[in-house]
Amino acid sequence: MPTAFVLINADSGSERKLLEQIRKMDGVKEAYLVYGTFDIIAKVETKSLEELREHISIKTRKLDNVLSTMTLIVAD
Repeated sequence: MPTAFVLINADSGSERKLLEQIRKMDGVKEAYLVYGTFDIIAKVETKSLEELREHISIKTRKLDNVLSTMTLIVAD
């Protein structure tokens, strides 16, 4: 089961609302507000790499108030 950590930059002031949207998405196992370069980190698990790609590039990146993402796919 492919797993990735998705680091998300959000529009200023929209972080909590965006976090709640992300937590409700299928495949999101955990999501947190964080301090630093990124605003939110989400742990995503899917059935295939293709599903993971779709989750990130089609669903997550197109949410309102998402400025950018960085994806770290778990290797081991």
